[in-house]
Amino acid sequence: MAIQKWLLFLFLHLLVLNIVAQLSDVRFDECGKNGNYTENSTYKNNLNTLLTSLSSKINNYGFYYDSIGQSTDKVSGIVLCRGDVELEQCRSCVNKAAQELVQLCPTQKEAIGGYGECSLQYSNNQSIIETTSLPSVLYFFWTPANASKPEEFNQELSKLLEDLRDRAVNGGPFRKYASGYATGPDDQTIYALVQCTPDLSPQNCLNCLTDAYGTMPRCPCLGKRGGRIIGPRCNFRYEIYKFFDVVPESPPPAGNDDKTAPTGNYNKTVPIVEDDKIDSLIIIIIVPTITVVILIVCISVILTKKRKRKLVDKIQGTLGDDISDVESLQYDFSVIREATDNFSNANKLGQGGFGPVYKGKLQNGQEVAVKRLSADSVQGELEFKNEVLLVARLQHRNLVRLLGFCLDGTERLLVYEFVPNASLD
Repeated sequence: MAIQKWLLFLFLHLLVLNIVAQLSDVRFDECGKNGNYTENSTYKNNLNTLLTSLSSKINNYGFYYDSIGQSTDKVSGIVLCRGDVELEQCRSCVNKAAQELVQLCPTQKEAIGGYGECSLQYSNNQSIIETTSLPSVLYFFWTPANASKPEEFNQELSKLLEDLRDRAVNGGPFRKYASGYATGPDDQTIYALVQCTPDLSPQNCLNCLTDAYGTMPRCPCLGKRGGRIIGPRCNFRYEIYKFFDVVPESPPPAGNDDKTAPTGNYNKTVPIVEDDKIDSLIIIIIVPTITVVILIVCISVILTKKRKRKLVDKIQGTLGDDISDVESLQYDFSVIREATDNFSNANKLGQGGFGPVYKGKLQNGQEVAVKRLSADSVQGELEFKNEVLLVARLQHRNLVRLLGFCLDGTERLLVYEFVPNASLD
């Protein structure tokens, strides 16, 4: 019993640690190789200042970039939140990504990483802000299950992504984001979204997404029910369930007459579901459910064994010196089930107030009669114990001899020697 409790505690402990680890780790990350910085250096101070200020400067459009410092101590950063993530969620995601990237890349001058709902990149190279092409760093995610009729699925997905790309490209200077759905094979709905950083020109956004689409053949997500490809300047995702909310068109912020790409702050408008809300709900619902089920099963096993032990102890205590070892009277349920051919009707001898009686044959060849307490019998543990005690004491040549009993869960069995033409009533 102590071992069972210890194993249960260990399992639940590891389960909780695993969930915490999954929720706290950056979904994708990469430490750059463009030089290192030292502790207490000017670059380190500039990096801390930049990362601390980035999230607070993000406005309702979920995009911001900035640079701090001069020459070799200059650090630049760029953040982008998915188009349907509300502002507070966006800022929280960026803060979390910033903290973990510094831990994962403690001395590197550049790093990139984030989660499904946000991405962050910083470097000592101004080109991360000025670049207009898709960088070589891409992150692939996919679901294990294959899509129904993969070739047809991929064709419909390609059409949907191209349509969304055109919509995102023409989304204006504040939002280069689009989401939608299409009908795939077997009337299966395909949901998808695409996004570019708003500072990209329409042509550069088009090129970025086109290049990303071009990597599909080498992405493990090809032919799967869901997948995503994430880069610093553009990304897309598709699933067979709706994982986003519709974001209505919104006018640019009041007082901003510049219709070209602004120098910071974009992409977001109304409160919406975060990228992995469905995954979070699955964890929130399934994990406690599994834990409760495991606890119920373990408690049931423990209580059943405790009740069985208690009943055996009562029988042992009442018999006293008459029978030295009650354990010797106990049979395994599997032994009795095998002896009676799983309590087949062919071996049924009759029916009494206690329950049905079956003829059986033990492995040693001895024939036995087995009384099986019915589930609807009015007799309970007290009557069962009394019968064991009574028959165990009353050993007489005119009485059938009790060979033993069996307790297994709800099963209560009495095992007698088999006497042809005799009654067990």
